Amino acid sequence: MKYLFAILKLLPPELSHLLALNGLKLMHKFGLINFYKKDFNNKGSFTIANMSFNNKLGIAAGLDKNGDFIDSLGALGFGFIEVGTTTPLAQLGNPKPRIFRAFDENAIINRLGFNNKGVDHLVKRLKSRNYKGVVGVNIGANKNSKGEKRIEDYVECYKKVYDLSDYITINISSPNTPDLRDLHNEANINQLLSSIKKEKEALRSQKPIFLKISPDETKDTIEIILKAVKKYEITGLVLTNTTIDKTNLRNEALKSEAGGLSGKPLFAKSTETIKVIKSLDNTIPVIGVGGVIDHSDYIAKFEAGADLVQIYTGFILKGPSIVSELLIQE
Repeated sequence: MKYLFAILKLLPPELSHLLALNGLKLMHKFGLINFYKKDFNNKGSFTIANMSFNNKLGIAAGLDKNGDFIDSLGALGFGFIEVGTTTPLAQLGNPKPRIFRAFDENAIINRLGFNNKGVDHLVKRLKSRNYKGVVGVNIGANKNSKGEKRIEDYVECYKKVYDLSDYITINISSPNTPDLRDLHNEANINQLLSSIKKEKEALRSQKPIFLKISPDETKDTIEIILKAVKKYEITGLVLTNTTIDKTNLRNEALKSEAGGLSGKPLFAKSTETIKVIKSLDNTIPVIGVGGVIDHSDYIAKFEAGADLVQIYTGFILKGPSIVSELLIQE
């Protein structure tokens, strides 16, 4: 299996990603996925934000944008899975090439741009899943949506997925959709979260809502975000998305590539954001994500204040074996 995984690394990133996930799906279909699943030190279920988890490890949004692989990913032993980012309309995303890997630095740069099959496709996948763990849905806006229409995109996605998911994540932090990060500023974040709260109340939904933010914001902006989160009763935060700061990347050729940097070079910055948030409000639930490559990274997220941890780049670079590597010692 390790030789097959080595071959996948030689292929173009998006082809490798697709083949790997479909291979995982095939293994699940024929009952071969238990090859990867080990006996974890399961401490029993526990509750965070009124959701019950079997363990604290999840897969981050971006790996399964359309919900096509929920059951096969779940079979690996994840405590929760976040699918998306989904948008109201299907879109192709940014032109290729748009993913760049630095294996020697455990890093990836992507500028995918919310490529997905649209929220209606995701709804079908959510309805047909068999995985019994926690499933979150990460929602966003279409690239061509501006101003009020951008807010409406989030509300539309929320309305369609809230009853089929365990929690919803509002993604305002991708660097690959033009001006999306402007939603971090005070006027825009208040407009967005106010609209979501109104819809939540109209639907009488009790489902938790998380906000996924950028690691590149100042402490002043973080304080503005926290104020809005409290005002509009957002449940928690996902910390963080990718960074546009490539200072920690040694590969000079990749430093000039546009897009968000993930993996090990993101670890310190994303973890510091958790510490800043917890220093301002120690009660807010936090899902930590960014740069978790090994067990020490996993533990460091909890030590910084995370309640749950997600992986993305670590899973892509190391494969399914990372799940047992992180959980076997939990």
